[in-house]
Amino acid sequence: MARTTVLETSCLYFFCLLLLLADLACCKEILVGGKSSAWKIPSSPSESLNKWAESLRFHVGDSLVWKYDGEKDSVLQVTKEAYINCNTTKPAANYSNGDTKVKLDRSGSFFFISGTKSNCVEGEKLHVVVMSSRGGHTGGFFTGSAPSPAPSHALLGAPAVLPATGSASSLTRRIGVFGFVGLAIVLLYQ
Repeated sequence: MARTTVLETSCLYFFCLLLLLADLACCKEILVGGKSSAWKIPSSPSESLNKWAESLRFHVGDSLVWKYDGEKDSVLQVTKEAYINCNTTKPAANYSNGDTKVKLDRSGSFFFISGTKSNCVEGEKLHVVVMSSRGGHTGGFFTGSAPSPAPSHALLGAPAVLPATGSASSLTRRIGVFGFVGLAIVLLYQ
């Protein structure tokens, strides 16, 4: 086998890194509020989950994860109208196990409220906007697409909730096929 140069090896490492980053860009689990105690009545408007979500970007395929006491609270996925009015009577989905995971399976708005109406009225709710995917991809190196623009501030008459990105839950789980293929290429050329 021919001897590889430093340049060739460096290029292979760079290619493998790009493959790994492309795989990591897709489908993250995002802990709502960034901590397990976040699903609660906010102590101030600046502590609301919508404030938390403003600095993040959500993509199709990501999952939101809530941690809470299922004996005392729940998470309801609702319509925009139910979100605005804290209507808990006819949710699209009702989660009460204390460890809720919801996959964001489409672009657009998602609305969540506490199953306890008084908690919702006091601000325990979340509105996220998932970025549209172009060409059926969820983002990353191979899409060639730019980020979607932020949603309109007029949507709810309140500050907009920008799309969001979370961090990968585990590097070991996230390496995926591309990472292993890249690693194999590097090992074959050494």
